[in-house]
Amino acid sequence: MVRLKKIFMPLMVVYLLWWGVALIVNKPILPLPHCALTYFIKILPTQLWHHILISLYRVASAIGIALFFGMPVGLLIGRNKEIDQVISPIIYIIHPIPKIAFLPVMMLLFGLGNATKILMIAMIIFFIIVITGRDAGKNIDKQVYYSLIAMGANEWQIYRHVIIPASLPALFTMLRITIGTAIAVLFFTETFGTSQGIGYFIINAWARINYEEMFAGIIGLSLIGLMLYVIVDLLERQICKWKRV
Repeated sequence: MVRLKKIFMPLMVVYLLWWGVALIVNKPILPLPHCALTYFIKILPTQLWHHILISLYRVASAIGIALFFGMPVGLLIGRNKEIDQVISPIIYIIHPIPKIAFLPVMMLLFGLGNATKILMIAMIIFFIIVITGRDAGKNIDKQVYYSLIAMGANEWQIYRHVIIPASLPALFTMLRITIGTAIAVLFFTETFGTSQGIGYFIINAWARINYEEMFAGIIGLSLIGLMLYVIVDLLERQICKWKRV
């Protein structure tokens, strides 16, 4: 009951703010919230669900790929000072570059399908994951390493029993941050060379001046983010049982 209340109250705040702004604007481009919600419920079973699933697949795959490659690199350079001195300057040079500018190059290399969109999202959030993993590794008390080494632990055992568990809270915080970035990049990539995905759906509705449909797509986009946040929270509760989430 308390958990439902925590969800209901923020939704009511968003609903009332939307309703108030829509009344002030008083133009078709910003429909009243109940109109957009009604349209969302109407088209969800027939056409919108397909676009939501396609977009969810793309963004989840990209986060998975970036996490698979980025977290080990981050933990490695956080643990090893010599490697950190070599790789961190490279990251500092590449990370500020707006990598979305490489979208045309990615399209030429990998085509207009899912691969380009997934790799584009993964490439952008990869650096966020690496930096977070590096900082998490650096923040671990070095005395813990010395104690394990004194007991004969090898490098893998240090990672398994100290570095990875100690970095998990930072990992889940980083995942919540990357979800917003990943969805923003997803929307941009789905406005080019595709006929599937929630980004395409929104832009297509906008081009046809169907604002209720456009906002139904925006609700679908927020639903993708909500599903990913819920998944991350559930995983954190199951994996980080020592932490009150």
